[in-house]
Amino acid sequence: MQQRILMIEDDHRLAAMVATYLQQNGFEVQRAETAQEGLSQLRSSPVPFSLVLLDLMLPDADGLDVCRQIRAESSVEKNVAIVMLTAKGDPMDRVVGLELGADDYVPKPFEPRELLARLRAVLRRNQTPGTPSRVMRFGRLEIDLDARSVRVDGKERSVTSYQLDLLVAMAEHAGRVLSREQLMDMVKGETLEAFDRSIDVHVGRLRAAIEDDPKQPRRIVTVRGAGYVFSKVQDA
Repeated sequence: MQQRILMIEDDHRLAAMVATYLQQNGFEVQRAETAQEGLSQLRSSPVPFSLVLLDLMLPDADGLDVCRQIRAESSVEKNVAIVMLTAKGDPMDRVVGLELGADDYVPKPFEPRELLARLRAVLRRNQTPGTPSRVMRFGRLEIDLDARSVRVDGKERSVTSYQLDLLVAMAEHAGRVLSREQLMDMVKGETLEAFDRSIDVHVGRLRAAIEDDPKQPRRIVTVRGAGYVFSKVQDA
C-alpha cells in the first residue's frame, strides 16, 4: 500500500512539480492550497496520511500555527509526520517549528532528490516504536515495503514505482503462476497500456534489475502459455 502525503502549499508550480516527483517515487500525494483546506482533508480522510508536507507561509495562516493545531487535535492521526517547507532563512523559525512538533525542516529552494531522501528518513524514524519495518526477504533479495525499495546483497536496485508494485504482487503470491491479466488487475495506481504484452516489458526490466543473469532468470520464471511465477526457493 502506498504511503500517503498531504502537501499544504499555495505555490501551484512548486506543488505540481513536487507532487509529480513524489508520485513517480511511489507515494500517493493529495494537495491543499490553504491551511483550512489542508486541515479539513486531514480531519476527514478515511485513510490516514503518513506525512504532512507543510509550507510555512500560507495565504490564510502561519504554518507554525497549523503545525501546532495538527499536534493538538485528537481527531488527527498522532503518528503523522510533519515536514516544513519555507523560504525563510531565520534559524529561529526552524527551532520553533521543531519545538512545536515538526519532524524536519526543508528550506527553499531544494533539490527534489534531497526532499525525497528527507521524507523517507522521517517516515522510517516515525514508525511506531517496536514496529518492525515491513521487509520481504527471499534469499539475497529484499523488498522494503515501507521505503519502497529493492535490494540485492544489500545494494539498492533501480526500479520504477510500477515495477515495484508488480514485483510485490508476484512476491505476495510466490510459487503461484499468475497470468498477465491477473498481474494487470493486481497492480493499481497507474494507467495501464491497452495490451497485456506491456507486462512482459516491465518483467524484462525487473529481471535486469534483480536477476544475476536476466537471460536465465531464477527469481521471476516464465511459464510458457500461462504467465509468470515468482520462485519461493531462491539462492541464499
